[in-house]
Amino acid sequence: MAKVAIVSGGSRGIGAAVCRTLAGEGYTVIIDYRVNKAAAEKLEYELRALGLNAEAYCCDVSDESSVKRLFSYVLKKYGRIDVLVNNAGVSNYELFTDISSDSWDYIMNTNLKGAFFMSREALGDMISNKRGRIINIASMWGICGASCEVAYSVSKSGVIGLTKALAKEVGPSGITVNCVAPGVIQTDMLKDISEEAVEMLKEETPLGILGTPEDVADCVAFLASDKAGYITGQVLSPNGGMVI
Repeated sequence: MAKVAIVSGGSRGIGAAVCRTLAGEGYTVIIDYRVNKAAAEKLEYELRALGLNAEAYCCDVSDESSVKRLFSYVLKKYGRIDVLVNNAGVSNYELFTDISSDSWDYIMNTNLKGAFFMSREALGDMISNKRGRIINIASMWGICGASCEVAYSVSKSGVIGLTKALAKEVGPSGITVNCVAPGVIQTDMLKDISEEAVEMLKEETPLGILGTPEDVADCVAFLASDKAGYITGQVLSPNGGMVI
């Protein structure tokens, strides 16, 4: 039976690239989405048309009961969970003094609590079978922080802390937990940034270019593979040299 990978926020951007890459490597991929049903089902159709295994499933990672339903469904249908990619995330861009309590909670609940809910459910199967990979998608801003993105930076820093601590706890069960912390990647998160600002970001990057979702997906695929069997608790940051 094919290995099973669950990718949260899998309908677009980095998540969709991860789904395509893992499906291409033989995984049955669960494309977890919250609201973008059309994009998730389009991706499912695209992968199936290529003879690959994929299924779209609606789950709100910030809702504990929704997460439990997702894992119950996957285990009942496929019987295993080999890889969990915690990619679902939201961001904001505003002064710290302007952040509302609701905005703060929304970001923390999705980016950090969502990774907690998803990882906790995945570990039930992984620990029992003494194998598994958890790969958390953070951000370089979780490493160094970003002005006017304090809530986002805090949430992603928390994801990095979760990665390191959990890796120590579940390592004896044969499970690795790693983190990919991308730099500036060409996704919808850049849609509200001016072309001038994008050019400035390129200039600040030693390689002089922005990353692609595929750059991140390749890192995820490596950490999910047998080649990364002795790597755990680490942060791999494809950021073009912006943060070293």
